[in-house]
Amino acid sequence: MPRPTVQHRPFGTAPSGDDVVLWRLESGTGVHAEILTYGGILHTLGVPGTTGETTSVVLSPASIEQYAEKSSYFGAIVGRYSNRLAHGRFTLDGTTHHIPTNDRGHALHGGPEGFNTRMWQATPLRDGDTAGVRLSLHSPDGDMGFPGALDTTVTYTLDASGTLSLDYTATTDRPTVVNLSNHAYFNLAGQDDILGHTLEVDAPAYLPIDADGIPHGPVADVTGTPFDLTSPQLLREPLQSTDSQIRATDGFDHCWVLSGPPDVLRRAARLTAPASARVMEVWTTEPGVQVYTANQLDGSLTDDCGRRLDRHGAVCLETQHLPDTPNRPDYPSTVLRPGTTSRSRTELRFPHLPV
Repeated sequence: MPRPTVQHRPFGTAPSGDDVVLWRLESGTGVHAEILTYGGILHTLGVPGTTGETTSVVLSPASIEQYAEKSSYFGAIVGRYSNRLAHGRFTLDGTTHHIPTNDRGHALHGGPEGFNTRMWQATPLRDGDTAGVRLSLHSPDGDMGFPGALDTTVTYTLDASGTLSLDYTATTDRPTVVNLSNHAYFNLAGQDDILGHTLEVDAPAYLPIDADGIPHGPVADVTGTPFDLTSPQLLREPLQSTDSQIRATDGFDHCWVLSGPPDVLRRAARLTAPASARVMEVWTTEPGVQVYTANQLDGSLTDDCGRRLDRHGAVCLETQHLPDTPNRPDYPSTVLRPGTTSRSRTELRFPHLPV
């Protein structure tokens, strides 16, 4: 059986003037992943369907210029703090820290110059039945207002079964908060919209949000609501609901609170393309998954085939800690202190592929 391989080639120039490198991982059995050193972006994820045709299942602008021009965080590593921090501030050990706001008066995905805008250092990895690339980033003390120097690695690994794994680590020299995620937009058909996809999320509860996308009130039971995805649901149905939470965001942009023990790898979601041509399972050690149905895409960007990246053209399944956690003592903590390491793992599995 062919073994996984890793290769690289140039891919344009970042806004900083740095050369961007594209790293290509191949499983040897049909799956491939392409990762950029700009933003740690998952640029393509090629997956064969049940008929054998390979399609990239993530939305991708055609160039670095498009990635940088109108950031919708396509495929990027987001941090230091993914999701939202209310009013761009939080208090840690008695000191209040202020993060520049970039979303309706709140800080989204680490502020306007988050990790999705940075150049990451890459190291290739080869180990028998896996191939990978380890991305590293140093974020200095005070970066975007966050305390402490943070050293982060994100390792993409592809194995012979076609599973793509993302392993995140972070260390700091003074107390800080950290919440890392990947913001890939998934469409398992590779075209049109995701209204014909079915989605299952292994979560009994979700976080209702206010008009600015900030959680309000306690965790809510999904039973009897459009957020009940404990069994597979055709996405068209909840997205057409008159529920006020759906209408406020024109779709899903909510965090589901996963069942199961924290820090243990378990299934979070299962996404199925029309006619079951492709199936993807998301497994994670994180306590939550933000489901976002690309409500703000407006067709102004295109991929390298000229297809418009439009509203409801994909669904994001962002494994992470819960939004605004530093301001919510009842949520699982995201505080990282010197001498400890933040670790998490997410796997993208494709159970329709032959073993």
